[in-house]
Amino acid sequence: MRRSRWILGAVLASFALARMLAADEPNLTAEQKIDFLQHAKVIASEREKKGKSNASHLTLSDGKLTHEASFQPIDEKKAQGPGPRGGIELNFRDYWGYNIAGYRIAKLLGMDDMVPVYTEREWNGTTGAISWRVSDEQFDEADRYSRKIEVPAAVRDGWNKQMYKVRVLTQLLYDMDDNLTNVLITKDWKIWRIDFTRACRLQHDLRNPKDLVQCDREVLAKLRQLSYDQVFDATKPYLTKDEVKALIARRDKMVAYFDELVAQKGESEVLY
Repeated sequence: MRRSRWILGAVLASFALARMLAADEPNLTAEQKIDFLQHAKVIASEREKKGKSNASHLTLSDGKLTHEASFQPIDEKKAQGPGPRGGIELNFRDYWGYNIAGYRIAKLLGMDDMVPVYTEREWNGTTGAISWRVSDEQFDEADRYSRKIEVPAAVRDGWNKQMYKVRVLTQLLYDMDDNLTNVLITKDWKIWRIDFTRACRLQHDLRNPKDLVQCDREVLAKLRQLSYDQVFDATKPYLTKDEVKALIARRDKMVAYFDELVAQKGESEVLY
């Protein structure tokens, strides 16, 4: 009986904590978050514990609201740089502006509920990308794998659909740093994809088309409608004309790839 009461108490306490955390997250529009990130005062800062882009964890306040943010000022361009799994990448680029471009492209696809708000800001004498930090993060995908935490059965279908969306965005942006620490998981098993500083490459081919297993119908429809002018206008001045052309070329191949999958397997097996 005592053990049952203890378990019940623990469950109730967990629900109460979740409500407190949810209540702490302000209900702001993307525009309001951008305004806050650009103008709120930095009241505390420390180096991010993970990542390779010289990022800082900032605490911001405007006198009424206090919230956490991440700031990335990285801007490197060289003939050769570190590639995935210890390799070398030619025409290497690591650039904070790709974070903002990635967020804006996600917004064009209706996927900005999976990518936190990114905008430009100057801090500590340096210009970079600043993002709205996910409040109720419990771990990232690398932590989940290392700790062997299973996705609960009750949310597994929704989880898989979120991951399919993440893969679409990763392939579209040709992200060379698509490591598992860039996939954040909240306490209710919602996924957030962060950090695109090594994305937006000039390649016209998809990097890993086999990662594209299924696709959300609305996302695919928005992919079909995406135009060069739309992307260029949304991402300037952060993407060049050639970077936008490469993204549209990858879009074309992605749409053709999913069309072929539908022809092979049937629409119900590919689209949801």
